[in-house]
Amino acid sequence: MTAVPLQPPRRLIEFSLDGQDTRVPEGSTILEACRAAGKDIPTLCEGDTLTPKNACRVCVVEVEGARTLAPACSRRAEPGMAVRTDTGRARHSRKTVLELLASATDLSTTPRAAEWIKEYGAEPGRFGTDAARLNEEPKVDNDLYVRDYDKCIQCYKCVDACGDQWQNTFAISVAGRGFDARISTEHDAPLTASACVYCGNCIEVCPTGALSFKSEFDMREAGTWDESAQTETTTVCAYCGVGCNVTLHVQENEIVKVTSPHDNPVTHGNLCIKGRFGFQHVSQR
Repeated sequence: MTAVPLQPPRRLIEFSLDGQDTRVPEGSTILEACRAAGKDIPTLCEGDTLTPKNACRVCVVEVEGARTLAPACSRRAEPGMAVRTDTGRARHSRKTVLELLASATDLSTTPRAAEWIKEYGAEPGRFGTDAARLNEEPKVDNDLYVRDYDKCIQCYKCVDACGDQWQNTFAISVAGRGFDARISTEHDAPLTASACVYCGNCIEVCPTGALSFKSEFDMREAGTWDESAQTETTTVCAYCGVGCNVTLHVQENEIVKVTSPHDNPVTHGNLCIKGRFGFQHVSQR
């Protein structure tokens, strides 16, 4: 039996969102209020299982009386606050951020990135070809997952998932300063020589595909990866008695990757190495 913590109901607060009176539970972020109101605010570094890091700045909105734009993912809604999400200032900021990200990062596997670039009229090419930051080959040093730093926007979600917010392994962190800053293992060692326990929880939270399953990477390289042809089935992991839920992603009758529901009270999207990567026996004949 799973224990479900009970909390007293939160009181509702009222504020103005794009000129409309809006009521949300106390403690809600502006981004949560926008989603509840059906407003589509772009965001990359925000995740529903992690504390916001305010790293990508794509979700900025304008708060009346504030000197600077506010990140909607972390700014809490306050009584009497007046928020505008689609002002020229906010749109220009999002456009510039998207241009900077797309000019120096490969966003080809980032969900909705191309859509947002088109919506905001971003022109990454105006920074020139010298804007590219890494131009590195993907790091393939194990059979479970691949690190492609050309797709990394340094949102720090993987660092938080590996660190004190979930796994407490601390195998990865930020190395370097300024333009040399990057996500790395200790002393830039191969994963096989690091503290990594291969839980893959960093893959679960990566918003751009900089971290991906080796199976997915190989299929993309071969041109056979097709999410539209995949089915998803959620079941219970059979390895131990904890009761973790796993979602099997199946293409052409083969499991191509495993995730976990973020709203599951046992896992909150997290798994161990066996639950996330130990699915090959299912397809053995």
